[in-house]
Amino acid sequence: MGTALLIIDVQQALCTGEYAAFEADRVIAAINQLSAHMHAANQPVVFIQHEEPSGLLQFGSAGWQLAATLATGPNDFRVRKTTPDSFLNTELSALLDAHGIDRLVICGLQSDFCVDTTTRRALALGYNVVLITDAHSTVDNDVLSAAQIIAHHNATLTNISSFGKRAIGITAAQLQLDPATCPAN
Repeated sequence: MGTALLIIDVQQALCTGEYAAFEADRVIAAINQLSAHMHAANQPVVFIQHEEPSGLLQFGSAGWQLAATLATGPNDFRVRKTTPDSFLNTELSALLDAHGIDRLVICGLQSDFCVDTTTRRALALGYNVVLITDAHSTVDNDVLSAAQIIAHHNATLTNISSFGKRAIGITAAQLQLDPATCPAN
């Protein structure tokens, strides 16, 4: 079985300007490190892009495009979605099945929406999940700062045990593709 990197919603409108995620440049640098690691190991990289019927994330718009500084490879996959769940009404499950993927490395935007929902759904579907704790981000809300939201999700998502499998939280630098050195849950 194999490992795939899911890069969720690292799109221009969420990385620059008014709606830029907290420390977006640092997060993108960590994601680029992950992508390079996956490419070197010939493992799939999947870019997931959220879209809405109108507005900043309208399909094909400048804001919908992947962030300008995000590194991509010629064999990377792209999945379009319309909900916080990267699996719902998308071809993601079929893509992962076709490549024999049983472990997902998850990063991207927004920690409290699409990263959270996709991580929970991946666990519910039985995937081994590695959450990259320094490669997801969000924006402040009326209650918590982005840094607090990120820390909360790192703690919460790695402590959910009701799915049977638990997400492992590591930094981008700690990722090892050998299951013996980065065990499945």
